[in-house]
Amino acid sequence: MTSQVSSPAGQADEANEALVGGQRAPRSGHAGAGEKEIRRLDRVIIRFAGDSGDGMQLTGDRFTSETASFGNDLSTLPNFPAEIRAPAGTLPGVSSFQLHFADHDILTPGDAPNVLVAMNPAALKANIGDVPRGAEIIVNTDEFTKRPMAKVGYETSPLEDGSLEAYNVHPVPLTTLTVEALKEFGLSRKEAERSKNMFALGLLSWMYHRPTEGTEAFLRAKFAKKPQIAEANVTAFRAGWNFGETTEDFAVSYEVAPAAQAFPAGTYRNISGNLALSYGLIAASRQADLPLYLGSYPITPASDILHELSKHKNFGVRTFQAEDEIAGIGAALGAAFGGSLAVTTTSGPGVALKSETIGLAVSLELPLIVVDIQRGGPSTGLPTKTEQADLLQAMYGRNGEAPVPVVAPRTPADCFDAALDAARIALTYRTPVFLLSDGYLANGSEPWKIPETDELPDLRVRFATGPNHELADGTEVFWPYKRDPRTLARPWAVPGTPGLEHRIGGIEKQDGSGNISYDPANHDLMVRTRQAKVDGVEVPDLQVDDPSGARTLVLGWGSTYGPITAAVRRLRTAGQPIAQAHLRNLNPFPKNLGEVLGRYDKVIVPEMNLGQLATLIRARYLVDAHSYNQVNGMPFKAEQLATALKEAIDA
Repeated sequence: MTSQVSSPAGQADEANEALVGGQRAPRSGHAGAGEKEIRRLDRVIIRFAGDSGDGMQLTGDRFTSETASFGNDLSTLPNFPAEIRAPAGTLPGVSSFQLHFADHDILTPGDAPNVLVAMNPAALKANIGDVPRGAEIIVNTDEFTKRPMAKVGYETSPLEDGSLEAYNVHPVPLTTLTVEALKEFGLSRKEAERSKNMFALGLLSWMYHRPTEGTEAFLRAKFAKKPQIAEANVTAFRAGWNFGETTEDFAVSYEVAPAAQAFPAGTYRNISGNLALSYGLIAASRQADLPLYLGSYPITPASDILHELSKHKNFGVRTFQAEDEIAGIGAALGAAFGGSLAVTTTSGPGVALKSETIGLAVSLELPLIVVDIQRGGPSTGLPTKTEQADLLQAMYGRNGEAPVPVVAPRTPADCFDAALDAARIALTYRTPVFLLSDGYLANGSEPWKIPETDELPDLRVRFATGPNHELADGTEVFWPYKRDPRTLARPWAVPGTPGLEHRIGGIEKQDGSGNISYDPANHDLMVRTRQAKVDGVEVPDLQVDDPSGARTLVLGWGSTYGPITAAVRRLRTAGQPIAQAHLRNLNPFPKNLGEVLGRYDKVIVPEMNLGQLATLIRARYLVDAHSYNQVNGMPFKAEQLATALKEAIDA
């Protein structure tokens, strides 16, 4: 879904991220008799929570899409249960979707929800600890019976024992109201109950004045082959809207104005990280004038890239779902040898299995993009939770000296640009490249300005077309390891090109000729040359945001950008000077990184690992970088980081 923004670029102060609600006066004073009051807010955080079968992700997605079309800035945090289907009504089966939307520029999905929609006792218990006092809680009272409450340890109903007195609780019999609204369709009770998430969506859409046409069109398209089910869902959605309009329990609705001043002029759409990354890979293949080949094996949270790319055969995309991780990358590397823009997608456990073939790609010096959507580990770990703990694996997780460039996007929309950058490096320098996203970016979403095609980089490459070396006897031959003097890239020869026959394989090659070589001096030369090639990759200088000459620098990478930036804004609003810099290129580092680090008395590195970037910074630049770490499967909260950074400044 897209929306047009034609206002000039601007950026609102993010200090209000520390506030809850930011309520302003009603639009027209007090509501008249029979009218409901409308309050204007600058931002809202909503969390939908329920059983994994309650459709909370779909509900959140639809609310997000309508919010994006309305023109708000937004950031989302889907939170999936790790189990494929945990027992209904249990804590491990709770699924939630948090959405932060505002009339100004925002960076995170929010620290704590202003509104919690709890579809059952498990959803309430799993999320109540995050809900601040005074927040709104909408509960499905139909589920608060003895058995569902006993499953999660409620001896008495929290709706009756006073434990929720600190909140504005709205008890709504969502299931009963949905079933009643759908009587005319002749559905069984079980079938009708499935639409209660649409009733809840309709209610929240009324509360926050969200558009409705897009959701109704979506439902009719989604269930086009089952028109009765489609109309039942539309009816439940409308019933939820009408319930909000007519019930006395909801005396107030809210408006959050579009964030036109937060965006440069252009056409925008809501986009998730995995979708942006998929589009970035397609754009890269078109800009390179090469077919895109994905060799992959399904793994959470990377599978959506395979799903998406499989839809785009019209753009010359070929997808291969292999029988395992090793076969997936092997096929991708074969496609690279054959002249395609080759990609393999995975998560941390899959990287471990692919490591030998990545080393082969280093030795063959062929372009290959390795997309790692990081998740909690080690081993199988936390499949649906986020982490940044694969950095050292990407840097060093192969046998021998096998350097690989590493690129990390910072927001869901930035995954598009990071994919283009990874393709640029892979194609220009003939090397595999790691693209390190994570579960938070992959599943989260935000507005994305759709670029014009003439804004995209030219990634076209020149394949070898004939002999490139003359022997002593005057014979012209093709040397597969004769390098470009600027990039140190070897020529890319498409198999079958007459006169370009050459050896390929993992055993060390003779510099230039490519013949198999066991000579120690040649191996030393080849190892150092491959390292020099990666060290010489052109990356932009690190940009530092330091408006007041601070003595403390916070340095981040990847998905910590949003929470770090929100925390920095809070500190500056409170009068605390602090500088910020964020790395996209992690190998090689920007050439000015050492000089930047040397300007500051303190360097703080927040990471969702146990200090991997900090370790690299200390080793490379002999800087006493201080780690601030979290490995609980969730992104940092802005207030949490602001507190930690203030303590570091004051120490």
